[in-house]
Amino acid sequence: MATEPSESTQRNTLVVRKPCFGLPTGCPQCLSAYIFLKLSQVPFNLDYHPNYPDSDQIPYFEDGDSVTYNNEKEGIIECLKRNVGGDLDSEVSSLPDWIPTKVMATTWLADALEYELWVGCDGSSAYSIYYSDLPWPIGKVLFWKKAYWVKQKHGISEENVEVKEEEIYGRANSAYDALSTWLGEQNYLFENRPSSLDAIFLAHALVVLQALPESSILRTNFLEHANLVRYVQRCKTELIVAGTSASNDPYFHADPSSSASRGRSTST
Repeated sequence: MATEPSESTQRNTLVVRKPCFGLPTGCPQCLSAYIFLKLSQVPFNLDYHPNYPDSDQIPYFEDGDSVTYNNEKEGIIECLKRNVGGDLDSEVSSLPDWIPTKVMATTWLADALEYELWVGCDGSSAYSIYYSDLPWPIGKVLFWKKAYWVKQKHGISEENVEVKEEEIYGRANSAYDALSTWLGEQNYLFENRPSSLDAIFLAHALVVLQALPESSILRTNFLEHANLVRYVQRCKTELIVAGTSASNDPYFHADPSSSASRGRSTST
């Protein structure tokens, strides 16, 4: 017999982009907020927003009459740490390696995944995550607009694309090397306890492993770090309740699922 959701679960709702690639959401920012709440053991409903795929307000978290948006100055995870209680980082954020590791995760790795999704690969992964429910012309225009923005952000032109690509992948691989060494055989990145950096990195890694094609340079580089792969596999088993089962592939590639519409919720 199904149990009734608690009052706190009914009040807390994380609104994200649609599920795909065997994940509860294919959007890296949405997935990091999802994993952060799971690590924090905060009960919440998961809801999907199929409209305005280029909105920087998504993900957002509804807590009664209060709403926390992704585009707030501190970012959604910092706001969640303050608003939902139980700061995961209270005992690790003062460690000397905390800030350098956070910089790597939020700049080097975020930039590399952004480049892979919009420029480095064929674009099919990004299209599935953000635009596949839109009419074809609108989706394509929004995709091209975003790809152009990413190129502008990184100063990429036809003349320097190879040099820029080497820089982006080089920084990401350096981050993987450092994180692999830092993790060792621990269960989490810092002091063997979960933190917001685990949420950020796990979201990055899951999208790399499940959404990017096998030809992806970033995915290939990640798979060279066996302990990071094991860490992601274990955390995925413990934390992720995906709408679509992962395949039997050892690196859990899966086909994108169809989207869910705003108004369909699942309790987590």
